Amino acid sequence: MTFTGFTVGASEFLSALAADNTKQFFDAHRRKYEELITQPLEDLLAEAESTYGPGRVTRPNRDVRFSADKSPYKTSASMWAGTVGGVYASLTAEHLRVGGGIYGPSRDQLARARTAIDSAPQAAGRLHEIVATLEAGGFEMAGPPLKTAPRGYDRDHAHIEFLRLKHYAALATLPVDAEPETIRGAWNAVAPLIEWGGTYVGKAESWP
Repeated sequence: MTFTGFTVGASEFLSALAADNTKQFFDAHRRKYEELITQPLEDLLAEAESTYGPGRVTRPNRDVRFSADKSPYKTSASMWAGTVGGVYASLTAEHLRVGGGIYGPSRDQLARARTAIDSAPQAAGRLHEIVATLEAGGFEMAGPPLKTAPRGYDRDHAHIEFLRLKHYAALATLPVDAEPETIRGAWNAVAPLIEWGGTYVGKAESWP
């Protein structure tokens, strides 16, 4: 189906789930969750996959095995599509966060990104241009960054702000009921960041 956006009903459902995060509540309202949240995310994912590559919609269940918080369900929902980098959308009761790039890079990806920034002036210069344009457009880099320089790099490095990044992804905050074209526009805006990752970082070779 064609993605037509999220409604305020999705926000209201997630608020209600936060207030009554129980299996009884979720089971009683599962159809509404699927209608208001799962189906629109699946529609958005199908659209994204045609341009950016394979992806997935997150499951509503939380992994509570190692958490003090035993609430069984997430009070947010998200999707991701891409190969090296990709596009992202996350829905909460308060807002929609959209963007893309490389989020949660593997160790080898992070090492290659930092090597490029350190030793390839063209890579560092292009990343500076991309980030400046995105920040001027209301995006922020996913973070937080490292508090100091990564091991092996000088804290006075000319591009230290980029070496300290833990993610090479940018996000914008939109209303829950943002128009589909606004979401697509945000994805178009991060396309240069995705391309930068494809050129200078590449696919993960190992995890974590």
